[in-house]
Amino acid sequence: MTARAKKPSFAELYTPKLVTVLREGYNATGLKADVMAGLTVAIVALPLSMAIAIASGVGPERGLYAAIVGGFVVSMLGGSRFQIGGPAGAFIVLVAATVAQHGLEGLLIATFLSGLMLMAVGWLGLGTFIKFIPYPVTVGFTAGIGIVILASQLKDLAGLTLAGPEPGALLPKLEALAQAMPTASPAAVALALLAIALILGCRKWRPSWPGYLIAALVTATLAALLHLPVETIGSKFGGIPRGLPAPALPDLSPARILALLPAAVSFTLLGAIESLLSAVVADSMSGRRHRSNCELVAQGAANCASALFGGMCVTGTIARTATNVRAGARGPVSGMLHALFILAFMLVAAPLASYIPLAALAGVLATVAWNMVERDHIATLIRTSRGDALVLVVTFGLVIFHDLALGILVGFSLGTLIFLNRMAQSVEVETGERMIEVDRPDSELPRSPYEGGRPADPDIVLCRISGAFFFGAASAVSAMLDRLDEHTRAYVINMADVGMLDSTGAATIEAFARKVRQRGAELYIAGARPAVRRMLLTHNVRPPHVHYRANMSEAIEAARMETAAPVSA
Repeated sequence: MTARAKKPSFAELYTPKLVTVLREGYNATGLKADVMAGLTVAIVALPLSMAIAIASGVGPERGLYAAIVGGFVVSMLGGSRFQIGGPAGAFIVLVAATVAQHGLEGLLIATFLSGLMLMAVGWLGLGTFIKFIPYPVTVGFTAGIGIVILASQLKDLAGLTLAGPEPGALLPKLEALAQAMPTASPAAVALALLAIALILGCRKWRPSWPGYLIAALVTATLAALLHLPVETIGSKFGGIPRGLPAPALPDLSPARILALLPAAVSFTLLGAIESLLSAVVADSMSGRRHRSNCELVAQGAANCASALFGGMCVTGTIARTATNVRAGARGPVSGMLHALFILAFMLVAAPLASYIPLAALAGVLATVAWNMVERDHIATLIRTSRGDALVLVVTFGLVIFHDLALGILVGFSLGTLIFLNRMAQSVEVETGERMIEVDRPDSELPRSPYEGGRPADPDIVLCRISGAFFFGAASAVSAMLDRLDEHTRAYVINMADVGMLDSTGAATIEAFARKVRQRGAELYIAGARPAVRRMLLTHNVRPPHVHYRANMSEAIEAARMETAAPVSA
C-alpha cells in the first residue's frame, strides 16, 4: 500500500523564509555574504527603480519608496529565500494608464487594494493555480510588455518635444513620435546610446560590474561638465527627497474603490504572476523551494505598505532576484539590506540624482525591455507547435495593441482550449471482436485480446479505455461504446489505464451500463483505480448490475462463468 504524503500544516505553509533561515542558524559569515549581496542588488535597483517610476508617469521618488518599503517587507515576510521586491518594468503600462486616468492618488488606492487582494489570494491558497498559466502566455505577454516599454522610452531616448500629450496606444504613439522627429536632440541621442553601450559592454566584458549605475553616473557627469541641453531628473522633477514621507492611508471611499477596482485586479494578476515566476527562477538557480501562498501574502503586505508611504506597486523582480542569487546571498536578510542601502542613498546622496539625464534612464529601460523579449524561446515555441505559436502570437498582439489583462485572459483561455483538445485526442478506445481462446506454443507471447480473431466465444466483448477520460473525450468514447456488438451476454471494459475520470466520463459509462442492463447482459469493469472507481460509484455505476474486478484476467474469467451458465427462460 502506498503511503500518502503528509499534508503541510498552516505554519509550514505560511512561515516566512526569514524565520526558517534564522532557525537553521544564522552567523557572521552568512551576514557578511548577505551584506555584499544586498549592496550589489541595491546598486542595480537604484537606477532601475527611478527609471521605472519615471516611465510610469510618476516621480522617481515613487519608485524608490516602493523599493525601500516594499522590498523590505517582501524579504521579511516572503516565502522565498532570495526574492527581491520592488517596482518592475512589467507594471509600467498599467501604472501609466492608471495615473493618466485617476492621478497619483488613484495609483496609491489601486496599489493598496491590490495588496489586500494578493493577501486574500495567498490566504485562500490560490497561489498554486498561478503556475497553471501556459508558458506561451508568459513568454507572449512578457515580450509584449517589452515592446510597449521600448516604445514608451523613444521620446526620452531621442529628446523629442511633442505638440501635445503622448498617446498611450502603440500605433498613435509611434505616429506622434514620427511627427516629432525634427525636434530630436543630438545630445540626448548621444547620451542614450552611450548609456546603452556602457550597459552592454559591462555585460559582455565585465559582467560583475554594475552596468546600470555606471551608465547613470557617466552620463550624469558628462551632462553636468559639458552643460549639455538635455532634460534631467532635477530639471523635470526637482530632484528627489531625502528620506521617506510619513505614512498616510489613501482615500478609500466606496466611490474611489469602485472606480479603481479594475486597475487593482490587473495589478493583482500581474503581480502574482511576476512574483511567482521570479521565485521559480530563484529556485532553479539555488536549488531551493519557495512557498507560493506565503510569497503572495508577503507581496500583498508589501503593496499595502508601499501605498501607505506613497510608493508605486511592488512585485518580485526577476533580474534583481537573479543578481541576488549570483552575488552569494544566504537568505532574506540580503533583500532587507538592499532596501536599507537604497534608503541610505536617499538620506546621503539624493541631490546627486538630480544630474541624471532622462535620456540615460531611457537607455537603461531600453536594455531592460530588449531583454524581456526572449527571442530564443519565441523561436522555439514557433518551431515546435502551431498551437503554442498561436497562443504566443495572440497574447503578444493583444498586449501591445489592446490591453495586458485581456492578453493574459485570452491567451490563457486559448491555451486551455488547445490543451483540452490535445488531451481529448490522447484518449484511446480499443475494441476487439468477441473473446477468443486459441491454442499456441508456450514460447509464443499471447496476443492482445483487442487484436480480434475468430469469434470462438460469441458471448464476450472486450474493450479498453486509456488516457484522461473527461468531458472533451466523452462524445468519442460514447460513440465507440455504442458501436459494440449488441448481441452478446457480457462486456468487459479495461480501465486500468484511465488516469483521470470526471463526471462527464462517469456519466458516459453509466449510460452504457443502462443500455447493457436493458439488453439483459452483464458489464465488468477491470483495473479501475480507486479514484476512478469512486467516481463511477458516485454516478450509480455499481453492483449488482456492474461488476468490478482487479484486473482483466479476473474480469474475463468471471465473464466466462457468466456466459457458461444457462440462460434462464
